[in-house]
Amino acid sequence: MSEPVLVAWSGGKDSALALQAVLADPAMAIEALLTTVTREYDRISVHGVRRSLLLAQVAALGLPLVEMEIPADCSNATYEENFAGALRAARERNDRVNRCVFGDLFLEDVRRYREERLAPLGWQGVFPIWGRETSSLARAFLDDGFRAVVVCVDSTLLAPSFSGREYDASFFDDLPGDDDPCGENGEFHTFVFDGPLFRKRVEFTVGERVTRDERFVYTDLVPRVAVASP
Repeated sequence: MSEPVLVAWSGGKDSALALQAVLADPAMAIEALLTTVTREYDRISVHGVRRSLLLAQVAALGLPLVEMEIPADCSNATYEENFAGALRAARERNDRVNRCVFGDLFLEDVRRYREERLAPLGWQGVFPIWGRETSSLARAFLDDGFRAVVVCVDSTLLAPSFSGREYDASFFDDLPGDDDPCGENGEFHTFVFDGPLFRKRVEFTVGERVTRDERFVYTDLVPRVAVASP
C-alpha cells in the first residue's frame, strides 16, 4: 500500500521536481500540497506570488492544498508553531500520514533544520531530488517540458534584471558562472506555470517590479482573466 505524504509546495521549480519524483514512485501517494502564505500580503511566503495564482496552479495540478498562514513579521518560533499545527491537522485528517517531502538539493543546514523540526512531531522528511547535480537538474526541468518564470531575485547575489525573466536556456546562458542554476543559495525563486504535471497552463501577465528591504527584487504576476465573448 502506498504511504501518504505531504509535499512542501512553494510553487517553484524545485518543489515541482520533487512532486514529479513522488508521483513517479508507487510507494508514495500525495495527501496534499503544503504551502506557506503570508497573511497580510495574501502571497506565497518568500516567493511573493499571489494566492490567486497559487490556487490556479494547484487546480491545474489537480491536487489538494493545505495553506499554512504566517504573519508578515513572522519569528522562527511562530513559524515553527504554525508548521507543527499544520502537521497535526494533517494527521487528524489521515492518521497514516507522517512524512513530508521537500525539494532541497544540497544545503545540509536546511535539511538538518527540517529534520529537527519534524522528529519531535513523529514525522520524517523525504528529499527525493537531494544530491542531484544542479546543472543537469535544471536542464532536465526544461527537457521535461516544465516552464517557469523568475519572481524574486536577491540583488546581493544576482542582477535585478533577472527578475521577471523566463527560466529557460537563455537564462542559464546569461547566469554568472558562480551562481547556482537552481538558485539553491537563494539567488532567485520561480513560479512554475506549465509542464507535464499540469492539466492546463496557468495564465498570467507580468506586472511591476518592486524592491523590498533594499535587496529582494520581486516581479508581480497578475492573473489573466478570460473575457467572455459578447
